[in-house]
Amino acid sequence: MRVEQGLRVATAVAHPNIALVKYWGKRDERLILPRSSSLSMTLDVFPTTTTVRLDPNADTDVVALSGEARSRVVAFLDLVRELAGRTEFAVVDTRNTVPTGAGLASSASGFAALAMASAAAYGLDLDATALSRLARRGSGSAARSIFGGFAVWHAGEGANAAGDLASYAEPVPVSGLDPALVVALVDTGPKAVSSRAAMRRTVDTSPLYRAWADSSGADLLDMSVALRRGDLDAVGEIAERNALGMHATMLAARPAVRYLSPATLEVLDGVLALRRDGVPAYATMDAGPNVKVLCHRADADRVAEMVGAAGRCPTVVARPGPGAHLRGRP
Repeated sequence: MRVEQGLRVATAVAHPNIALVKYWGKRDERLILPRSSSLSMTLDVFPTTTTVRLDPNADTDVVALSGEARSRVVAFLDLVRELAGRTEFAVVDTRNTVPTGAGLASSASGFAALAMASAAAYGLDLDATALSRLARRGSGSAARSIFGGFAVWHAGEGANAAGDLASYAEPVPVSGLDPALVVALVDTGPKAVSSRAAMRRTVDTSPLYRAWADSSGADLLDMSVALRRGDLDAVGEIAERNALGMHATMLAARPAVRYLSPATLEVLDGVLALRRDGVPAYATMDAGPNVKVLCHRADADRVAEMVGAAGRCPTVVARPGPGAHLRGRP
């Protein structure tokens, strides 16, 4: 936090994370409490930089967004003001380098950066766990982007204040892995169905949802063991089955939610071809058509070439990235 002409100002940087064991479904919409725990890798690409400047002379928040996106930011600032016991409105400037609404975790990096910057500007002294809880209130997956590398977001138990306290992210111990995540940018346009709407529809109508949510608990335990052992093949196998299972629940929703495009399927076939050729490569997908492929760092260029050609699309090679931080601090 710094002071500019008597005004409190803070700038934070955060990166998106890609869940390897997915978050899909809430048990509490207001507090954003998930139905099951999840685990992710924070990336070193697509950062969001957000500056929050308090303006005691303003009569409203100034946010360079419109519609639902602006409403979510203002509601989040209201929460921060309530926690801090402050009343000043804020000017929010956000620079997002990841395509928004395309299933590339833009809300994760966005609300992680907003949580850190607004907490600092309003004078909240929060540790990483508390920041994770706060970021969760903006977007569930933002809880994990507070941390670098691999992180687990605990669903927790209970409701209201007890549920809020129990649901946070924390780092996951990893041994001997040197991974890369190749992002196949099949379609970076906005999705026809938002993640929030798709999530609600899936939970409410898909006959497959409960079985998938239950199996995610076992996937999380298996994933944690595989990461501690540094077993990329096991990590990849778990991530791929968890993601495909999540998309199966959406396809079974009524009406179906289908994010998989023909190019998505071509990329998935390319991943299978890589494995047949002896290259450990495993796919995961969020709520969108874009595919992320987990592999060894040494294989990343070959994987990027193959999946890019399969999907006739550009690719980005990502590696484990840093946690959210105030600008000027590590």
